[in-house]
Amino acid sequence: MVWSYLFIKIWFCTGVITGLSNYFYGYGLARLPVSTSSLLVATQLAFTAGFAFLLVKQKFTSFSTNAIVLLTLGAAVLALHTSSDRPEGESSKEYVLGFVFTLAGAALGGFIMPSLELTYLKAKQAVTYRLVLEIQLVMCFFATVFSTVGMIINKDFQAISKEAKQYELGETKYYLVLVWAAIILEGFFLGIVGVVFYGSSLLAGVIITVSIPITELLAVIFFHEKFQAEKGVALFLSLWGFVSYFFGEMKQSKKIIHRTEETEMARTGDP
Repeated sequence: MVWSYLFIKIWFCTGVITGLSNYFYGYGLARLPVSTSSLLVATQLAFTAGFAFLLVKQKFTSFSTNAIVLLTLGAAVLALHTSSDRPEGESSKEYVLGFVFTLAGAALGGFIMPSLELTYLKAKQAVTYRLVLEIQLVMCFFATVFSTVGMIINKDFQAISKEAKQYELGETKYYLVLVWAAIILEGFFLGIVGVVFYGSSLLAGVIITVSIPITELLAVIFFHEKFQAEKGVALFLSLWGFVSYFFGEMKQSKKIIHRTEETEMARTGDP
């Protein structure tokens, strides 16, 4: 596949933004409880919707708009009570920075998917799934280079062996977690670019957010984190948003199928 110089520059920029988003997420997640950070990540859907509207002229139904509003409200409820679950020994400044950096990561993550969809629309050649995989390869390469340079500057590679020795579950399991996290995340990113290609960036954002309730429950069960009333309200609003979006999509699909059948019947002259 022949790549134009313009698209190489676009994928380079997208790869760097991906690396920066991962850095923001990594910084924020290290300073927030899992339940809090996972709910903040849910705001990525609102950012995705906004950028999809600006970049690819995404059309919204009342159901999709309702879903985005509910998810945003859920994050707002959480933001009003951020000091109650600060990890022990962590300063208010570190907690606030973690909160801000996680939101920044969500904003950049919300920009990436619509920019990919725009690239597909603007391509002057046939966009096949093979090309989509090649785009993912180039993006991940630049994102990895960006992250690797940052780790070298910060001397993070030297800290890996120290972290492994201090890992509560043991040094071997520490490296297993790193390897499996890399494998699972790669599958995750491949799936997301496929959803953007076959569906839309908004649909990809919704699918990402579906994992939030599962993460919430696992954090409470395995990490014994606090689950205050505010988090319960935020989780309820998020689930309500999910149901609203998928119900709207089902209704929209039925309308399209009905219109197609009517057009076919009119064309063939069937009663």
